[in-house]
Amino acid sequence: MPKTKTSFFCQNCGYESAKWLGKCPACQQWNSFVEEVVVKEDKKTWQGEGGKPAPVLIEAIEGARVKRLPSHDTELDRVLGGGIVPGSLVLIGGEPGIGKSTLMLQLALNVPMKVLYVSGEESEQQIKLRAGRIASATKENTWILSETDLEQIFQQAKALQPELLIIDSIQTLTSKSLESVAGSIGQVRHCAGQLLRYAKQTRVPVFLVGHITKEGSLAGPKVLEHMVDTVLQFEGDSRMMYRLLRTTKNRFGSTAELGIYEMTGKGLRTVNNPSEVLISQREAPVSGVGIGATVEGNRSLLIEIQALVGAAAYGTPQRTSTGFDGRRLNMLLAVLEKRTGLKLGSQDIFVNMAGGIRVDDPAVDLAVCVAVLSSLHDISIPDKVCFAAEVGLGGEVRAVNHIGIRISEAEKLGFTTIYISKYNKNLDRKPVSIKVKQFALLPEVFGDLFG
Repeated sequence: MPKTKTSFFCQNCGYESAKWLGKCPACQQWNSFVEEVVVKEDKKTWQGEGGKPAPVLIEAIEGARVKRLPSHDTELDRVLGGGIVPGSLVLIGGEPGIGKSTLMLQLALNVPMKVLYVSGEESEQQIKLRAGRIASATKENTWILSETDLEQIFQQAKALQPELLIIDSIQTLTSKSLESVAGSIGQVRHCAGQLLRYAKQTRVPVFLVGHITKEGSLAGPKVLEHMVDTVLQFEGDSRMMYRLLRTTKNRFGSTAELGIYEMTGKGLRTVNNPSEVLISQREAPVSGVGIGATVEGNRSLLIEIQALVGAAAYGTPQRTSTGFDGRRLNMLLAVLEKRTGLKLGSQDIFVNMAGGIRVDDPAVDLAVCVAVLSSLHDISIPDKVCFAAEVGLGGEVRAVNHIGIRISEAEKLGFTTIYISKYNKNLDRKPVSIKVKQFALLPEVFGDLFG
């Protein structure tokens, strides 16, 4: 009989203790410890082929280039770094109802390989109904398994020999090696570890769907994020149509890439030109609207920045931002008051990034300042004008990187003028159909724009 051991685990970070603690010494979380019965076994859940690995001299290792597998999803390939890496373990998290299962089912139906889709939350009939609503559901080599037992999943995978394994979700799996309930720290950590061994030994890529906590972080022990090769975050408001796929960790590519989807009645549709959907179409000019050129990874986006300035009627003026850092907004408002003489102390100011996207690029600073000034004086910004510059504390217009990509994107979308910093030198190429205006200070930009 295996020896039984009882331990206490922090449900927030996975810290293990021999006794119950009121406060976790690792993550400082209160009342997060739960008792779990752990059974130690020598037998491993996944039995790979061959013996134990031996050390290899680094000069003897062949530096072969990794051949990525196409997923037939341009946005997913973008955030993964160019495709699916054989033997990789990918974790995708997001809020309930955001579309994680739909994204994984579309991947299973579209990828040109044998796929085993394991669901611990839905039956085969439910998955079939959802697949019928997806317009591109033409795949005939997708196998569905409704199972939560890890040993049974490995048995079916060994018999089927899939080329891609999808687990929805990791919190529903249980292993007979542990007596704790599904979703507990021990079960999540053990099941993920066994799936990692399976992926590395068989060279089969594995996708794990993970739940998130109310704070927005991935549920389960923090070690889970360290074990996997790639962590994807599926973001967006479930009441809006657009979804954002971000990379927070990627051992095989950049973490700065961004994928954009549109949720429709027939599944998720990739948005190849997001600038067109992030800029509203209007019949007449409106004050307080500026277009900023931002860069996510190697992709340039033109985003509509909306500002509303009005007299504070209820005492303390409000400073509210959606999709933009509130502290940076306060800094920009202080610069506007100090360097340009604007009186904003008694005004309510609201700033919104249209389309539900969150922007951390300082290159939108100038667009935010121009939108605030436009709303304050109720003067609309000329059509087909955009901005790409950072604003410093001295009121200077600072240079930003990848300026050539930003100008090219604005030119492609038909913009006629772009305002950038005077210190952006050596442009990649001379623009053909867009006029580039360069300034060093905020008052100079305001004077040229509004007269």
